[in-house]
Amino acid sequence: MIEYIKKRINNKNVLILGFGREGQSTLKTFLEAGSAKNITIADQKVLSLESDVFADEAYADYDLHALKFFCGPQYQDSCDDYDLVMKSPGIVLKKEISMYQTEILSQMQLFFEFYRDRIIGITGTKGKSTTTTLLYHILKESGRPAILAGNIGIPVFDILHEITDESIPVIELSCHQLEYMTMSPKWGILLNIYEEHLDHYGTLDKYIASKEKIYENQKDGDYLFVNPDVRPENGRCRANVKTVDIKNCNAGLDEGTDIVLYMPLDSEQMPPTIVYKNRQCKIPTTKISLLGAHNYLDIAYVYGVCCEFGISDEEFIKGLKSYVPLPHRLQYIGTVDGVAYYDDSISTIDETTIQALNTIKNADTVLIGGMDRGISYVNLERYLAESNVAHIILMEDTGKRIYEEIQADYPDFLHKERLYVVDHLKDAVELAKQITKKGGSCILSPAAASYGIFKNFEERGEVFANLVNQNQ
Repeated sequence: MIEYIKKRINNKNVLILGFGREGQSTLKTFLEAGSAKNITIADQKVLSLESDVFADEAYADYDLHALKFFCGPQYQDSCDDYDLVMKSPGIVLKKEISMYQTEILSQMQLFFEFYRDRIIGITGTKGKSTTTTLLYHILKESGRPAILAGNIGIPVFDILHEITDESIPVIELSCHQLEYMTMSPKWGILLNIYEEHLDHYGTLDKYIASKEKIYENQKDGDYLFVNPDVRPENGRCRANVKTVDIKNCNAGLDEGTDIVLYMPLDSEQMPPTIVYKNRQCKIPTTKISLLGAHNYLDIAYVYGVCCEFGISDEEFIKGLKSYVPLPHRLQYIGTVDGVAYYDDSISTIDETTIQALNTIKNADTVLIGGMDRGISYVNLERYLAESNVAHIILMEDTGKRIYEEIQADYPDFLHKERLYVVDHLKDAVELAKQITKKGGSCILSPAAASYGIFKNFEERGEVFANLVNQNQ
């Protein structure tokens, strides 16, 4: 692909817009290609050749003195002065992309232009990292030449030298990576769409439109595995569409769903069972690390794709048992003074907090709150109003808003004395240690973003774990 990139940037004045992880990856790749006329780095943060990022030994073989910089608050103002702009996913353009005179591309767009016909792309508001890494793991463990990249933290340009003619790229796709894409993967997975990222998109419709890029440009013979709630309307997707849904075990066969996860009722002993075509796969819940119906549904998506790749049930179950979940996703971090603590810092919407509380049956305390992006918490408030959670600790801006909305809109909220308002995570953990009963569980499931408070949700989870284990 390096030769393809070399032709795409040949003799062009290139602007790298945003110099985080992906921007740095783009620079290294373009320096290797060596055909750009000029390369300029644009970033809100002031940069120079003396900046720490250029101490990376990957730059040792290149003369960087020809690099130019356009930094500061106006870093986006010069886009039209270049032949090609390489935009990093997190950058919010100041105007509609159609209003620019230059060509605006991304790593993902160029990667898809070259490898589209073998890519498995996964997106969704929630569950995409678990689904991506699980699918990659099972493919790899089953002897398939899978390779992992994308929003999982691995820029696609970083894997270019690892790809062979047989490689199967398994790519996690964020809404930001999909937003301006003109290509879709041969194998697409759209898990779900919930209200999210309204601070970026402004409206839910624009956010949904970015997610729908996963299938908008699919071709005949492609595959889309999708939740029925977000299934494309007839005529909007040319792929072979496979719906994936969850039913209780008494629902009977579902003629309208291709892949069904049958969940047992509480009184039954049978395990959750995935049915696809003429195959049935029983999930060995006591022998795997993934917890809860939402994770079992992610497993069903992975099962459907694995079936299409010819993986046997024996191979699938073996890979499922050896899979180690990503951190901060309802991760058990230990028991302190008789209380089990769970880190669900990945939770940034109300639905994921509801899922966490439904999964951990002995939840006694939940910690909720973070940056307020203006999304609705009605579903979570209704759930909490009738829940059996003994202690609901609300923190930061969203926690305080949830508290105020409950006081104003839920006169029948069950035992309002369960509600506690604190300022920050440190205060919440200190309170949780005092009030959570022994034998119960305490869950950090914020239903809110961490921005402005922590660097990211990973740091929030690490701080939570450190606070829990403090003085132990």
